[in-house]
Amino acid sequence: MSRRARNSAAPRRAATVAVRPAGPCPCGTGRTYGACCGRFHAGSAEAATAEQLMRSRYAAFATRDAAYLLRTWHPRTRPAALDLDDGMRWTGLEITGTAQGSAFHDAGTVTFRAHWSAGGDTGVMAEHSRFTRAEGNGAWLYVDGDVRD
Repeated sequence: MSRRARNSAAPRRAATVAVRPAGPCPCGTGRTYGACCGRFHAGSAEAATAEQLMRSRYAAFATRDAAYLLRTWHPRTRPAALDLDDGMRWTGLEITGTAQGSAFHDAGTVTFRAHWSAGGDTGVMAEHSRFTRAEGNGAWLYVDGDVRD
């Protein structure tokens, strides 16, 4: 989702979007936010797979949780800051493919389509994302991705 998240030396703070713990999770699993991505955002659990991390990062874009996005980004490729667009609304996530990325792997990929709307326009951002495990604690981290048209 790097196309809509711009690097910035002095970012403005985007207003977070409140999601009730009992409300539906933005990532589209059908679970509640509290039982799904909310626990990752709160730091009470870690994503067990690359796909879970991808879903939680999508939900973080949807809720404008820049701190979580930066925390789950590999230090080698992480920007200094994120400037999230207050006018961008993420409206749906489709996972179209995964490779490796389970508890038994050190790396994995997730291919997805993220739907958005902004200023009366709608669109889809497709990406093939790469994930790896952090040295030390083994937490999944986003490395980078290839945006697809």
